[in-house]
Amino acid sequence: MSLPSPLFRCPVCQEPLIQKERTLACNQRHSYDQAKQGYWNLLLVQRKRSKDPGDNPEMVSARSRFLDQQHYKPLAEAVCRIALEQLKDTPSPKVLDMGCGEGYYTEHVANALFTKTPSLIGLDISKHAIKAACKRTKAVHWLVASGAEMPVPESSQDLLLVMFSRVMPEPFAKVVKHGGTLILVWPAQQHLIELRQAIYSQIKTSNFNPVADLDLYFECQRQDKLTFQFALDDNDDIEALLSMTPHSQRMAPDNRARLLDQKPLHLTFDVNIGVFSRR
Repeated sequence: MSLPSPLFRCPVCQEPLIQKERTLACNQRHSYDQAKQGYWNLLLVQRKRSKDPGDNPEMVSARSRFLDQQHYKPLAEAVCRIALEQLKDTPSPKVLDMGCGEGYYTEHVANALFTKTPSLIGLDISKHAIKAACKRTKAVHWLVASGAEMPVPESSQDLLLVMFSRVMPEPFAKVVKHGGTLILVWPAQQHLIELRQAIYSQIKTSNFNPVADLDLYFECQRQDKLTFQFALDDNDDIEALLSMTPHSQRMAPDNRARLLDQKPLHLTFDVNIGVFSRR
C-alpha cells in the first residue's frame, strides 16, 4: 500500500507526492521514477538554466577526492556539533542539505544524527553530484532539484543546511518551520588566500555578510568563525582542489605548474558559520 509522502511535493502542481514502489506521483498524475542509483529527479526542464546545470563530472570527482582526504573535516565536525545542539529536543527531525554536492557533509550529519532517526534530504541541481552522493550512504533521500524551488512541503524542515551556496532568503524561509534552524556557511576573507594569490594579480576582498539579507525571515542567533591552516603535500590533492573550484579555469598554465612545484602547499581555511532561527 502506498502512502502520501511527507517528504516531497510535486514540482508542477505542488500537491503531495505518493510513493508506490519506485515511482512518485500526485493526484494530478504527474509522476517521477526513481533512478537506479536511488535518487529522485524533481528538476523541471524549465527550471534548468543550461542543458546540464550544476557541477560537471570532473568537478564532482575532484571534490570527492579532495574532501575524502579529510582536509575540511573540522568544518564537518563543527556543523555536526551545531546540528546536534539545535535538534537536541527534536525527535525524528526533518533536515535538508541544500546544495549538498557529492554529499560529504550530508553524510557526516546523517551519521551524527543517526540515533535521532532523522529524515534527511540531500538536494542539489547537479545530477552528477547526486549520483556520487548516492554512493556515500543510503540513509539520505537524495534529490535532484533547484534550491530556488525546493519540492518539499512548506514549513516542513526543522533544520536547513546551506554550505557555500547562494543565499536565497525567501526559498529558505518557505521550507523551514517557524522556530526552526538555518545553518549557513560562507567563505571569510582569508579563505584559500594563498591559492587566490597564486592565480590572480589582484585579490578581490569581500565583506559579504548575509545577516541583513535574511533578517526579514530569520533572526541571527550566533555567528562563528572557523579558521585553521593545512598543507597539501601531494600533486593529486592540489589538482583536486584546483579542479573543484572555478579558480582553475582562470589559472595560467605556468602558474599551475609553479603551484604544483610548491610542496608542501600551505593554505588557510577561513569560513563563517551562521546559526539563524526562523521568525
